[in-house]
Amino acid sequence: MVNTETSFLGLVQEKGKIKRSAFTMIELVFVIVIVGILSIMIAPSFGGNNLRQAADQVVSHIRYTQHLAMMDNKFDTNDATWFAERWQIRFIQNITNTPAYCNDEDSPNVWAYMIYTNKLHANTNPNNYEIAKNPLNSNELLSGGYNDTLCQNNDYNPSNEQSMKQMRLGDEYGIDGVIFTGGCRADTMFIHFDYVGRPFNSFPNSNSPYQVGTPGWHRLLTLPCDIILSLGAETETIRIEPETGYAHIL
Repeated sequence: MVNTETSFLGLVQEKGKIKRSAFTMIELVFVIVIVGILSIMIAPSFGGNNLRQAADQVVSHIRYTQHLAMMDNKFDTNDATWFAERWQIRFIQNITNTPAYCNDEDSPNVWAYMIYTNKLHANTNPNNYEIAKNPLNSNELLSGGYNDTLCQNNDYNPSNEQSMKQMRLGDEYGIDGVIFTGGCRADTMFIHFDYVGRPFNSFPNSNSPYQVGTPGWHRLLTLPCDIILSLGAETETIRIEPETGYAHIL
């Protein structure tokens, strides 16, 4: 009869030494040290990628805009243009038309964006109470500034400290270009959502459904909308899917 224990030992022994199937403590420490060195070398390349950081932030804010729209239905049977009050995220470049209004510290060509609901049915210059608050700091508004108002270091506007530098893509990340393309309009750089999260900003002459109110107002997206951020020769593309409004980086 074969001794099972002896046979097993014979398989794992080689020249009087038992083969090990586990790491020693020294080997584990060595692996941890190597991983630590590699992480230190790799981390700066990720941390310094301003373009990707900007894209990640924008995607997060697009999703937050959609969340606000789904939580706050603006439908009003007594208002023919109720749809203009939907929560939206808008990209703008003319933060300062007149630099003097912002202590000469702003540029008229800095890209920024904001999240707001347009209660007055105008396309520009929302009031401060129409802008979403930063969920992490209720004293801040989700805006990088716009058209001579809500500027950083602005002596003429006591609410200047409410604007967020992170949303000034040009200053914070060096973004020098924002393009809307694909299934959305290039001439109007904002996306708004309805109460079920569907994205709107398609061409006014399309045959897509759900156009209401003023003729030519943005219709429901039926094709993916791409928002392209650029920093020099490099770009990142953010895609908003039709119907679901799902935002992601390509």
